[in-house]
Amino acid sequence: MSEFLYDAKRFILKTRQIADDAPLQLYCSGLIFAPQMSIIRKELEKEIPGWVRLLPKVAETWSSELQTLEGHSDSVLSVAFSPDSRLLASGSKDETVRLWDTTTGALQQTFKGHSDRVWSVAFSPDGQLLASGSFDQTVRLWDTTTGALQQTFKGHSDRVRSLAFSPDSRLLASGCHDKIVRLWDTATGALQQTLEGHSDSVLSVAFSPDSRLLASGCHDKIVRLWDTATGALQQTLEGHSEPVLSVAFSPDSRLLASGSVDMTVRLWDTAIGALQQTLEGHSHLVLSVAFSLDGQLLASGSKDETVRLWDTATGASQHTLKGHLRGVNSVNFSPDGQLLASGSHDKTVRLWDTAIGALQQTFKGRSDRVWSVALSPGGRLLASGCHDKIVRLWDTATGALQRTLEGHSSGVYSVAFSPDGRLLASGSFDKTVRLWDTTIGALQKTLEGHSDSIRSVAFSPDGRLLVSISWDETVRLWDTATGALQHIISHWVDSVAFSPDSRLLASGSFDQTVRLWDTAIGALQKTLEGHSDSIMSVAFSPDGQLLASGSFDKTVRLWDTTTGALQHTLEGHSHWVYSVAFSPDGRLLASGSHDKTVRLWDTATGALHETFSIDERVTSLEFSQDGSYVSTNLGSLNIHSRCGNSTSMSPQANLEVSVLQGQWITLNGEKVLWLPPEARPSCLAIKDSTLVMGHASGQISFVGFLV
Repeated sequence: MSEFLYDAKRFILKTRQIADDAPLQLYCSGLIFAPQMSIIRKELEKEIPGWVRLLPKVAETWSSELQTLEGHSDSVLSVAFSPDSRLLASGSKDETVRLWDTTTGALQQTFKGHSDRVWSVAFSPDGQLLASGSFDQTVRLWDTTTGALQQTFKGHSDRVRSLAFSPDSRLLASGCHDKIVRLWDTATGALQQTLEGHSDSVLSVAFSPDSRLLASGCHDKIVRLWDTATGALQQTLEGHSEPVLSVAFSPDSRLLASGSVDMTVRLWDTAIGALQQTLEGHSHLVLSVAFSLDGQLLASGSKDETVRLWDTATGASQHTLKGHLRGVNSVNFSPDGQLLASGSHDKTVRLWDTAIGALQQTFKGRSDRVWSVALSPGGRLLASGCHDKIVRLWDTATGALQRTLEGHSSGVYSVAFSPDGRLLASGSFDKTVRLWDTTIGALQKTLEGHSDSIRSVAFSPDGRLLVSISWDETVRLWDTATGALQHIISHWVDSVAFSPDSRLLASGSFDQTVRLWDTAIGALQKTLEGHSDSIMSVAFSPDGQLLASGSFDKTVRLWDTTTGALQHTLEGHSHWVYSVAFSPDGRLLASGSHDKTVRLWDTATGALHETFSIDERVTSLEFSQDGSYVSTNLGSLNIHSRCGNSTSMSPQANLEVSVLQGQWITLNGEKVLWLPPEARPSCLAIKDSTLVMGHASGQISFVGFLV
């Protein structure tokens, strides 16, 4: 019975967000994304709708992540538990403070009043007050029961970065960018004392549990310990090679932990100021540190998107908690020792079960952030490029992993299939491009020469050339048969496209020009001028006679590729144009924009043919082979069912299969499957009625529907 109750509790917490708004999703999303071994999933699996023909792979058991709290509209910068562990406060870049029920995850209150980001929140030890410190140079005290503003402390001459209550609640310390720590009387709001001596911004403050010391972490790389009775400087702790972002005392006040931009956590003996241990493992700056109730564990949150748990006695890394999609700004243990909270730039707060403390359940194919996905010409295979340096090939029909291609020494940012599907190109942060045989998975060629990361790769229509774009501000053309470098184009480029006969390469740049290059000799043929902002997309018509360019100047332009003359300027978008594509017969041009529309234009006349309103910005698009659909980054748009000679805004377009605002899968415009936070895509591809999603966790999910 206890196992069932635990499983039921986890199921409820996971689905709480959607249960009120769409209760039937409990039988759809709730069951589909529950772990394989979930008792509730096993008992009710037959209730999963039959129109979901291909289910995503999920973890075997519940992970240590209990809940994801969503509601902030910007980065979560600080989290703090109430003394009884029943409430959690979060401060955000959205200028609000929110109070959450830690049992249910429900939002209790939202405190508004700050005029800039809230960088720090702290509960008074008696739980009656909540303090918030902001970049608006104020500290505010709130009544946690009523939500009423009690006091506003003014006096800082710069941004407030950190707050801490004394153990008896009588004092509040504030650390500020003006290089001063201030101590305030919480009853009267009077400034009691200033601690001066820092040579740069004070980024973190903490009282020792025995009330004797106050620690301050500073941008000058130094941790200082102050006597709280006299205000005298007691110790100066030096060792970090970069600014100190966070400090925290152990429950017995004997240890102080400090986290730094230097990617380390250091443990110091507070009695003598000696360095005890240096904890290494994070791959980016350490933003926050916190001790567990018993002092045996230390949590650290990092810009590397992970939370690490360390054994304070040995310094060993015990667990790495993954789930956040961006850097972790704040970590805090609940006073009852049951929970760990983390706040992140991904706008969420996550609650972790410290009793489990296990790495999130992994399964075949899981790795690290998926940067790029590409479908083979026939749609049978999907390639994914990942931050873990690996390229993977997947069967789109079954979702099965087919091959793992290893060789890159850094993350893979771009992948592309050759026109015949026999080769796969991968571009990496390791500055190389690799060519793989997709049949046997063997590495064919390693193309070296770029001096910086590869941004994008693409094959010519005849498959004989490969173009690579790099952050080194060059474009390189390679012979795919020999791997030989053919030409170098020294020019910053945002987009490229080959002509249908592969003889020309068009490049669009931030310098507001389109350039046409001869791929045989690498010579510049024409420079097309007219745009007034960066050019984000270029595309040739099927006959090669026209070139389309989409720009941040909100226009699309059609050019004659023979003469270089401007044929038409297509105006109508109200924001940046990200992508352009010709229909197979060349009669229509589609453009996708930040203004959340897809527009179809008559290429002969330049007239607007149809406008499709979409729910989100459209960053990529291409026509299907028969020209009846336009595939976008959000889903497939059936244009034949709606196309007419309308120049006005059409009703909301229904994408056949799409992802709405990253949170819902829709079929023909209807929300059918809610995506919990961990299942939301960082990139996606659509093959017929199968949606393929790449995730920040490194997972690839296949969800297929009967339509």
